[in-house]
Amino acid sequence: MWRGLYCGGPNIQGSANVGYGGLYFDMWWNLGVVDWKFEDFEPEVDFSLGFSRWGLNVFVLYIHNFNTGFFDFGNYPNKGNRLELDVAYTVSSKLPLGIRWATRIAASDGYWNEKGDTVRAYSSYAEINYTQNLPYGLSLYGALGISPWKSIYSFFQRDFTVCNLEVRLRKDWDMGNRCGLMLQGQLCINPSELAADHRTAEWHPYFPENQSVNANITFGVYLK
Repeated sequence: MWRGLYCGGPNIQGSANVGYGGLYFDMWWNLGVVDWKFEDFEPEVDFSLGFSRWGLNVFVLYIHNFNTGFFDFGNYPNKGNRLELDVAYTVSSKLPLGIRWATRIAASDGYWNEKGDTVRAYSSYAEINYTQNLPYGLSLYGALGISPWKSIYSFFQRDFTVCNLEVRLRKDWDMGNRCGLMLQGQLCINPSELAADHRTAEWHPYFPENQSVNANITFGVYLK
């Protein structure tokens, strides 16, 4: 689940970035299945261009799904291309409290109002998060995310939604100066969707649109 939206079953991910003087370019890719039937694959690649300094991180994020052409923003929301502007701030390394705001500035992102007029949503997501470093290479991360008005994060049904509550426990191992390993467990809940449909914490492997609770485990290798 990403920002409270269920995005698929098992997947393989990777990322790479370069930077100089606060400016950076990041590429992230994902190859995964839509659900646990292993019938439909949905590859994705994201590009970020931003500036990070003094705890402030401002960047433009382009999200591309390979079911459509590059820079074509006209297909179904949350399945095609999206362009968003993100602003994040972390207080300090001693107080790793972070806030983030993200707004879609280009995408198929709207709904019809009661008069039948099309309304551009500018779907937005706000998050507050905190990372606690623990002994033995462990870290505990918690986040609470909301969407302040009708948006893709509430399926355009609510003016305000608490769409994301997640906890991650991560363990890192240094494998020399240039390599490391990580193991992470994560629990994600979409509180508004869970409450709106009075669902129990059920797993829906064949109906991912019904997924409002998810847990996963991740193993990673990274180069420094």
